[in-house]
Amino acid sequence: MPDRHGPYRRIRYLLEIDGIAKAGFTRCSLPTARTDVVEYREGTDPPRPRRLRGLDRDGPLVLEAGATDDSLALFEWRRLVEQGKVDEARRPIAVVLLDEEGEAGPRWEFRDAWPHRYTAPDLAADRSDVAIERLAIVHEGMERTA
Repeated sequence: MPDRHGPYRRIRYLLEIDGIAKAGFTRCSLPTARTDVVEYREGTDPPRPRRLRGLDRDGPLVLEAGATDDSLALFEWRRLVEQGKVDEARRPIAVVLLDEEGEAGPRWEFRDAWPHRYTAPDLAADRSDVAIERLAIVHEGMERTA
């Protein structure tokens, strides 16, 4: 039976780095995949451009979670990039959707991913909000599996 009252009851996504589950997240914004459109027209064409296929582009993967001990490893991953070690930071990762019982469902796999932005939580002593960290991850290709 699922734990509906525990501290991690809202975790519905799991991040795998190199096949190892690293952290759970309460919000995950998967990237938008798009293809640029290049407009082209020759001088003898009618006054309407042709639309050709341009570059494929994927937006960043954005993950949000409450600050935990697990999130320190993600901060250290970001630190590699800050130290100029981007090639060392590139990793295969996957976002796995979890069902109510915590079983793995659909997954999105990302090639050569590295964290390009870390946003620390807003802290306010007069509120009881959870400290939310955000990590934006860029990659060189996304594939939906399972």
